[in-house]
Amino acid sequence: MLAKKFVQGLALGPPRRYTHCGAPIRGYATIFKREEVTLSKIKPILGSALFFIAAPVVIEGLVPWLITRWHFRPPFLATEVTRVIGIALIVAGMPGLLDSFARFALQGLGTPAPIAPTRHLVVTGLYRYVRNPMYVAAVSIIWGQAALFGDWRLLAYGAAVWLAFFIFVVAYEEPTLTRTYGSEYENYRTNVPRWLPRLTPWPAKNQLPADHTH
Repeated sequence: MLAKKFVQGLALGPPRRYTHCGAPIRGYATIFKREEVTLSKIKPILGSALFFIAAPVVIEGLVPWLITRWHFRPPFLATEVTRVIGIALIVAGMPGLLDSFARFALQGLGTPAPIAPTRHLVVTGLYRYVRNPMYVAAVSIIWGQAALFGDWRLLAYGAAVWLAFFIFVVAYEEPTLTRTYGSEYENYRTNVPRWLPRLTPWPAKNQLPADHTH
């Protein structure tokens, strides 16, 4: 009986609701819509995870390890306080980095990689304070390790990474976002600084379509 109703539903369309053993069977359109939204998020999540391994794990983890082997040297300025500052920079940077990647996948429906960009402009979370929290967090983690291990080479490496980020943002990322999102991005760029965070969050309106706000 249930199979017959299912076939009839395919022929007549989705608006009806049937029950089986007292439990409602939702319209096919609703089910398919939810499956479509779920699938649209799986791909960005996988892509962001792969890019996380290819970029941050290498830039903020592997390369600093190759430079320092994580061996402790005498602390900067001959005080252990600098090591505490280093730990604080690392602890502050890691959640920001992970949060940025998660928002790109779940809200932007894309990845941080230029070859798989987001479908929506991400302006929530830390992006309400600074336009590039991912890059700020990355440099924070590198310089945090420099202070923790007392290695001046990591300070220089962190400066080089920041310079590379700066060139990429100015030469490619900002022009691309301007072309893609137009006035939406211009408004965001006018109100949120590039590197130094605002003291208060930018009160941005919801930028995502209703179907992607869950």
